Amino acid sequence: MTSAEETMQDDPAGSGPGGYAEARLRLLQEESRSGPSRRSALSGLTDQWLNAQFARAARESGVRGAALVAVGGYGRADLSPRSDLDLLLLHDGKARPAELKALADLLWYPVWDLGLALDHSVRTPAEARKTAAEDLKAHLGLLDARLVSGDAGLLAGLRTSVLADWRNQAARRLPQLHALCRERAERAGELRFLLEPDLKEARGGLRDVTVLRAVAASWLADAPREGLAEARRRLLDARDALHLVTGRATDRLSLQEQPQVAARLGLLDADALLREVYEAARVVAYAGDVTWREVGRVLRARAARPRLRGLLGTRGATAPERAPLAEGVVESDGEAVLALAARPDRDPVLPLRFGAAAAQAGLPVSLHAVRRLAAQARPLPVPWPAEAREQLLTLLGAGEPTVGVWEALEAEGLITRLLPDWERVRCRPQHNPVHTWTVDRHLIETAVRASALTRRVGRPDLLLMAALLHDIGKGWPGDHSVVGETIARDMAVRVGFDAEDTAVLGTLVRHHLLLVDTATRRDLDDPATVTAVARAVGSTGTLEILHALTEADALATGPAAWSTWRGSLVADLVRRVAAVLSGAPPAEPEPDLPTAEQERLALEALRTGEPVLTLHAREEEGEDGAVGVELVVAVPDQPGVLPAVSGVLALHRLTVRAADLRFLELPDHLGEVLVLRWRVAAEFGALPQAARLWTDLVRALDGTLDVPGKLAGREAAYPRRRGVVPPPPRVTVVPDVSPLATVLEVRAPDAVGLLHRIGRALESAGVRVRSAHVSTLGANAVDTVYVVDPDGKPLPPPAAAAVASQVQAALT
Repeated sequence: MTSAEETMQDDPAGSGPGGYAEARLRLLQEESRSGPSRRSALSGLTDQWLNAQFARAARESGVRGAALVAVGGYGRADLSPRSDLDLLLLHDGKARPAELKALADLLWYPVWDLGLALDHSVRTPAEARKTAAEDLKAHLGLLDARLVSGDAGLLAGLRTSVLADWRNQAARRLPQLHALCRERAERAGELRFLLEPDLKEARGGLRDVTVLRAVAASWLADAPREGLAEARRRLLDARDALHLVTGRATDRLSLQEQPQVAARLGLLDADALLREVYEAARVVAYAGDVTWREVGRVLRARAARPRLRGLLGTRGATAPERAPLAEGVVESDGEAVLALAARPDRDPVLPLRFGAAAAQAGLPVSLHAVRRLAAQARPLPVPWPAEAREQLLTLLGAGEPTVGVWEALEAEGLITRLLPDWERVRCRPQHNPVHTWTVDRHLIETAVRASALTRRVGRPDLLLMAALLHDIGKGWPGDHSVVGETIARDMAVRVGFDAEDTAVLGTLVRHHLLLVDTATRRDLDDPATVTAVARAVGSTGTLEILHALTEADALATGPAAWSTWRGSLVADLVRRVAAVLSGAPPAEPEPDLPTAEQERLALEALRTGEPVLTLHAREEEGEDGAVGVELVVAVPDQPGVLPAVSGVLALHRLTVRAADLRFLELPDHLGEVLVLRWRVAAEFGALPQAARLWTDLVRALDGTLDVPGKLAGREAAYPRRRGVVPPPPRVTVVPDVSPLATVLEVRAPDAVGLLHRIGRALESAGVRVRSAHVSTLGANAVDTVYVVDPDGKPLPPPAAAAVASQVQAALT
């Protein structure tokens, strides 16, 4: 017997220091108690206390014919440290209202006095049954009703009638319950993909486990039971630890609390915690998919039965028609199933052929068929036969249906059996909020996106395989692109690609970020940029596939990762690299000649001695809805132009995407003018007035507008995530990128006026900015700046390192 239980025996009413509150605290502090044992003990401890409270309350109020009933989580004896107590005071209706009120007060007030959350109601069995008929959630709670104290007969009668109602009304109630689950999933998201998941409400969470119990109680369908109890235990254990860490009744696993929760559960780190939670959520979500599909099948069959009896007279309904899909695979009753003659033990390609046929037909796969394949299919030889490789590529190229089929095969262990390296990325979280999915689901989503681009490439098989493998290195130490190349080559050989195709796949995985990173962070007018990409890619065929892979990868990442602006930059880079790979010499730097508009603006700036600008909306529009804007500013050469312009743009809520700066020497020695060409996006879709921009720019240059102060005010007003400290900025010199300038790469948390602060630091360092390229994904910015010394030459290495340190210090 534990010390907590001994305490309760000494003082079961909990009236003194040795009562329920002290026993509860001791139990929660027992390190040896965790998981189901602690939840059961806490429920038992609470039962003892409430039993004593009920006996005393019934005696003092004089009420007979009553019962105290636990419902919901407490009814299932699954009390977490901060769980609500869901209680129903059931009575036979013979007591006077004043007596019932006295009984209820004597029960509820001690609970509130201890600071415990309480969900309570007082009803007769008839009232409880009527409420259940009107309120689906109340009906679900009563399915788990359990007697705590009092008249057991009252509860037995209620449970019998409530359960009978549930089964009799299943055809109406279950579709309503399914609709509620879908609405909740839309609201709370998919637990296995969320960085801060709600362990209860999100799809695949504890609420769905309760729903599956309710469906099973209807006798209409049952959930796949393998792994479900363990998944439920893991989710409950995580919630217990979360309650103990926070001291609050919360179900949201926040980022700042994940390391402590992981430590309390004995896990290595927050990633290990998330992966365990995701694994559990995947099991629950998969069980839900299978169960709801079975519910739909049964309900459709019930609806069709009277019609069939009328058509067939006294004869029974015929067996479902089985339409062939592929060798050993047929369609039956809306699912892909195994043919009667299928022999998984003699046909090692059957699992892939089964998945490919189902995905191509857009059908869900039969749970029983997948489990039979998992139990009986023989391993494929290595390297795979050609048919196996073709069936894998057919599955990957089926589009959206690929996702459901792949997850069904993965749930029964078939994917990791076919591709052992998949285990490393399975359910692996991605902490960059730009990513919508876990690593494994992102890879499948990329294949889905790539399937729509296969007609753009000469080798669609290599595109689909590269989509599946491009992030396979995540989960290993080091650069995932470098590590992934080695793994991808091994997997390509395993799947049966020849040496030449294996080399191409290795290149695609190694350089899957090359195009988008170069296009958004490098100067495309610098011949060294295009030459370096051409050298890395090696051939026009590989470039063609890499272009499609880049787009598919970005589209599968999330809405912030791709836009028409990014797409146009990548397409421009691909066009230039393709020319080089086709034998054209690298383009020489074009003479630094102004356009007609730039020359006009420069002359006007010299004549007035003030900045001159033009503002144009561009045709392309980002997926985030921001309107593309091109801004050209001409300013007589003077200190502080870059920080002034970038600061004013930030004040007007214009996000800088790219900036090109050039010093123009006008003819006839008229003077030198700085021309800045900006590509920006209007945050809220509305362009600022050019006149207001000009006024603020003049004030910023003459010092009458406090740009740093106003930006600081704007930044202070932005909401910050409590308890989350972003990594510090990092400024590095990128070697061997350009012979024309020194390249600095700034990685920092995105913030209001970041480019303004960079510009101020570069001004203080005494260098000139040749061009700037801004790339922002989510909360992180990567700004690349090409700088030269006052004579227009690249900086010597020691000077470049000193400038990088100065900029980093200014940002820190």
